[in-house]
Parts: sequence; C-alpha cells; structure tokens
Amino acid sequence: MQNKGFPIDFLYQLKQKCDIVAIVSRYVKLDRKGSRYWGCCPFHNEKTPSFSVMQDEGVYHCFGCKEHGDVISFVQKMESCEFMDAVKLLAQEAHMEMPEFKTDDDTHKRAEKRERLLKLLEETWKHYHENIYLKEAKPAQDYIKSRNFTRHELDDFKLGYSLNWTEMVEHLKSKGFTYEDMVDAGVAQSKNGRYYDVMAERLVFPIFNSFNDCVGFSARVLDKNSDFAKYKNTAETMVFHKSKVVFGINLLKALKQSGKLDKVIIVEGQIDVIAMHRAGFKNTVACMGSALTLDNAQALKRISRNIVLCFDGDGAGQKATLHSLDVLDKDEFNIRVVALPDKMDPDEVLKNKGRDFLAALIEGAMPVMDYLIEVEKKNFNLSKAEERGGFAKAVLAHLKKMVDSPSLQEPYLEKLRDLTSIPIDVLRRDLQGGQKEGKPIKKEEEKVLISRENGNNRAVKFVLSSLIHNKPYVKENIDYVKLMPRYKEVIEKAKEGTRVSSYYDLFDVGDMPLLEDCLVFNFEEYGESAERYFEECLWTLADQILKEKQQAVHEQFKASTSLEERQKLMLELNKILKELREKSLEEFYVR
Repeated sequence: MQNKGFPIDFLYQLKQKCDIVAIVSRYVKLDRKGSRYWGCCPFHNEKTPSFSVMQDEGVYHCFGCKEHGDVISFVQKMESCEFMDAVKLLAQEAHMEMPEFKTDDDTHKRAEKRERLLKLLEETWKHYHENIYLKEAKPAQDYIKSRNFTRHELDDFKLGYSLNWTEMVEHLKSKGFTYEDMVDAGVAQSKNGRYYDVMAERLVFPIFNSFNDCVGFSARVLDKNSDFAKYKNTAETMVFHKSKVVFGINLLKALKQSGKLDKVIIVEGQIDVIAMHRAGFKNTVACMGSALTLDNAQALKRISRNIVLCFDGDGAGQKATLHSLDVLDKDEFNIRVVALPDKMDPDEVLKNKGRDFLAALIEGAMPVMDYLIEVEKKNFNLSKAEERGGFAKAVLAHLKKMVDSPSLQEPYLEKLRDLTSIPIDVLRRDLQGGQKEGKPIKKEEEKVLISRENGNNRAVKFVLSSLIHNKPYVKENIDYVKLMPRYKEVIEKAKEGTRVSSYYDLFDVGDMPLLEDCLVFNFEEYGESAERYFEECLWTLADQILKEKQQAVHEQFKASTSLEERQKLMLELNKILKELREKSLEEFYVR
C-alpha cells in the first residue's frame, strides 16, 4: 500500500466528479464502441485507434504503446506535471477544496519548498516586468526598440529588466523571502558575504512551464563592451532544469486549447521566438541552448506531433537540425525542415525578406530525407566521379536510419540514381546489405519475439481481473487469498468493491506489472466464454497448489519412520489425489 499524500476518500470523490471520458476528450477524439471509448493514442503516433477509455472503471489503456492509468495520471502525462499539480488542476475543475497534503516528512518539506520557490519566482518576474517601464531601464528600452518589439510582445512574454546588482535582492527581502530562498530559486548568489542579483543589468526573459508557472530566467547583456557572456540562464534548481525547458510552451499550450494549433515551429533562441510571434507565427518555441533534448521532445509530443525545424542558416544551425533529427523519433513525429538563407536567423529573414517570404519557406518545409540530401549535396562535388560514391554512401546511411519501409525508400533511391548515375540495383544492394546489421532488421526481429505467459500467470491475471472488475460470475464461496496469497491486499480491496481507478491510489501500480494488466483487462475478447474460462482458471490455480501440497506430503511420508504418522500422511495423500481426480475446489472454500 502506498501513501500519495491525500486521503483516499478525497481522491475517490475527485475521480467521481472528473469524468475521465470528458477529460481525455479534450486531448483525443473519442468514439464509443461497445463498453469502451476509442481514439488515436496521444502518447505515440498512430493512424488506427488503439487507445481505449473505460468510463465506468475510470481508467485508460493503449494496446499499442501500453500506456495506461487513471484520470490523474493522464493529466500528469499530458501536462508534464507532478501528481500534486495534476490533483490541483482536477480539484479546481471539480470545485473541490484541496485537503492538507500529508506524507512522509521529506516529501512534505520538498513540496512546501517547491511552492515557496514558485511564489518567489512569480514575485521576481513581476518585479522585473515592472522595471522595464522605468526611466532607469533605458538600455533595455533601446534594445527593445531596435528589435521592433511592441507592448504586446512585452506583455505576452513578460519581458523584464534588472536595474542593478542589489535592487531585486532588496525587493524580495522586503516581501519576506530569505537569502536562502533566493539562492535556491537561482535568483541570487553571494560573494564576500553579500548577496547579488545574478541577472544584474540585463534584459530578462522569464521562463514559464506549461502551467504558466515561472521556473527560471534567461537574460541578455545589453552593454556591447561587456566582458560577460551574451546570454545567461538560471542555474539548475528544484524547479528549473535547462534540458526540460521549452521557451514559449505556455503560449503554445494556450494556442492548442483555442483549437488553432496545427504544427509547432522550433527555432534557436528567445529573440527569434518573439520575432516569430510578432509576425503572426504564434506556434513558435525554442529550447534552451538550441539543443533539443529527449525531455523537450516528450513535452512537445503532448501538444503536437507535427514539427517544423527552423534553425539558423549557418553551420551551427545545420548541426542543431541534425541533432534534433536524432532526438525526434521519426515514428512519433511528422517532421519537416526549413532551410533558411545562408547565415540568417528567422528574425533577420523577417526583417530583410519579409513575412510572406518566411511563410512560403515554412509552407514548403522539406521532408527529412529531402533536407538531408540537400545537406549532403553541399558536402560533395557531384561533378567528380570519386565524390559521387561518397555522396551516395552518406545518403544511404541517412536512408537506412530515417526510412524503414522499402516502398518509402524507393523514391529516394531513384533520386539518388539520378544525382549520381549509379545503377539503382547497386544502390538497393548497398542499402539492403547495410540493413542486415542495422536497425530495421532488428525491428523485424523484435516483432517475432512474442511474450509468453505460463498457464498459471494467465489464470492469476484472469481471476484477479474478474475480482477487481466485479464480474457477476465471481464465486463468493472461494477463498481467493488461499489461491493467490501474493495478492492478498488486492483481493481484500476487490472484496470491498473498490473502484478500479482507486487502485492507482492504493498501490504502487508501476511496480506491479500483473496488477497493471488486470486494471485494464479486456474481457470483450472472451465474450460469453468468460465464465467458463474463469472456472478453468480457478482449477489451474487449485491444481498447482494441490500438486505442490501433494509433493510436500509425499516427501514427509518418505522421511517418516513412524507407522502412525505414515498412515495419517497416506490418508492425506489419498484425499489430495481424490481432489485432483475430481477437480474439486473443496480445499479452497471459505470456512
């Protein structure tokens, strides 16, 4: 049993009030078929729906990627938030008052600390934002004018300014925050016993998560003669992790909720994001340091699977694009790439070429393989025979990695033949030869590795699932704990009539694979034979226990030297043999 910090009754009422079908439908189009609702899974890319929601039980399950859980875990995954945050969101929607969070001391202290840091960061960004309009903020105002930012962009992105080295520290102190809080939030540091603002005299970009919580800052130095690095980010804290940050994700999420999001454009920096928004490309975000991470990909996947990479038109931008293609799973995302003019970033393209020019580039963004071919064309002189071979080898390496299907590979082989004059049979042989040791064959091998359960495990799963889902054929006179002692606590909760979704609150389901499967068990495939199969499973479990008991008694019989004891053991063996022969469950009746 686990303690999630909230009363079980509260979590039960919360799930009763938050209909899982209604919540999931905000993210996934669901259609009812039989007793379940079906849709395309939001956790992996698919065209045929394999994601199901069981309204009465309050749980969901994807038969493709195996993701499953209750309404709280669904919100956690879709919103990239912690358990407590998901509960808060649902409680607000259900108009329920949050109870006191009670868990172990360390967890409680950590939760309190996190809340305090978020409050401090909220006060910090608001004060920075107020500063931007002061006369002392002229350096920031001049820079903003040079970038043609309007009041609208200032307010959307909450841009701010740090007046000097101590003003923010003094302000936060006056609001009741300690120096320790400031350091822990990444706002201040100390030197020679004095605390100072780490973003001193910089234009400040607050970084918000998808819930509009400020978690940190990025700041740009404004003095061209300064020896400081141009950009500075908040150090790693309890709430700020650079590898997980997506600048502008809060605005992207709002755009999705308004129903106006069809794809996500990823650029390299905050300035480019703001410039793109100003030009009407509100679906633009950036990752900290331009290097897309797996955490970034997971966060974006929950919002849209249609990605357009629009990095700078220089060597660094090309490198960032290639890195991003390695990170973004081609099976999870629909990816296209914009090739910007040489040595220009999106902001410069907008200034020099205009919005329509950039819009045309985005509309005509290239499929991944077409982009990679264009990149390799710049690396080789195709007028030279010796370089055409190197070009073909490089493109084939990309093709093996990015395209699995032979039918999708074929057009690129034809294109490669036209560019190199190498016969297509030769190209095809080189491609297939490489695949014998490459990833595609491995995938095929994985498909034939079918997971097998032994009969006992299947029986446990079906019987336990039937108990949990309170099926009408479940026999009340059977001692199920005796049949499945390992699942004593689960069986006791099932007898109490516990709602399926509540098991996620009572047990650490993630560490109990069989229980995971039971909670989302699909009884529909058994149809009218479910009751008969239940009987067979009961006997499978009883048969194993009786045979184990038979073996143990037999060993006792062989070891015994007492005639009286051997007679008793023989009677017990005969009784067991009779039960096995008659398939009797008498041994497992409730006494």
